[in-house]
Amino acid sequence: MRLDINGTVLEVEDLGDGEPVLLLHGWPDCHDVWRHQITPLGEAGYRTIAPDLRGFGHSDKPDTVASYGMIQMVSDLIGLLDVLGTPRAHVVGHDWGGAIGAVLAALSPERVTSLTCLSVGHPGAFAAAGWEQREKSWYMLLFQFPGIAERWLAADDFANLRNWSRHPDIDSVITYLRDPAALTASLAVYRAILPPESLIRPPTELPLIRVPTMGLWCSEDLAITEQALTGTAAFVDAPWRYERINGIGHWPQLDAPDQVNTLLLDFLTSLPTPTSAYS
Repeated sequence: MRLDINGTVLEVEDLGDGEPVLLLHGWPDCHDVWRHQITPLGEAGYRTIAPDLRGFGHSDKPDTVASYGMIQMVSDLIGLLDVLGTPRAHVVGHDWGGAIGAVLAALSPERVTSLTCLSVGHPGAFAAAGWEQREKSWYMLLFQFPGIAERWLAADDFANLRNWSRHPDIDSVITYLRDPAALTASLAVYRAILPPESLIRPPTELPLIRVPTMGLWCSEDLAITEQALTGTAAFVDAPWRYERINGIGHWPQLDAPDQVNTLLLDFLTSLPTPTSAYS
């Protein structure tokens, strides 16, 4: 369904009943990246809310970089929970969704029951992860160049994106990115949140995350180092759990869905039941 969230229309899949689980995708995906998690979560008694973030999938794609700042992304999620009448939700994020979910949990803990970060966690952990992470993040600098990044990614039927990313669902992703406006919109989150000056300025200070948090990282992740994820623990003032999956790359929810589902459900069911219905 399509929902107007403060003037930005988001495509959202909302299924089931029970405690809500808000599923946040990353780049260059849409909500479909969670398709292997939605059914098991529903069968376990959870309601799944999976939006296409602004700029992705079938959601609106504002044409200014400033429209993709972290506050705008987080505000969309708070607005989405408001429109759906959901006081709070378990938040599960991958890649950019992990970082956005971490900021949501830090700034609005009253809306977050728990946080699970796949691959990417707290922005402060990413910033402090050192040179190995900087080397893995080379593409983030490329993405800052309008037009050039788009041409590099799309050339020869997206050959560079296919070969570099090793995305397990690349053909489906490319069906969205063939629209030049969609490709540019997807890159805007990098241009708005991680511009070149972010390399030298101090990271934005955020409140500590005060909800139970789990981080999950995979040993073959091409984009994120283990330290960039495990460093999230320093920004959590609540129960912290870390899980590592060996031999899997950046998209564990696609490449190792059974392992992800087992870990996610074990974490969610270990948490105290809310004292009032989904509060």
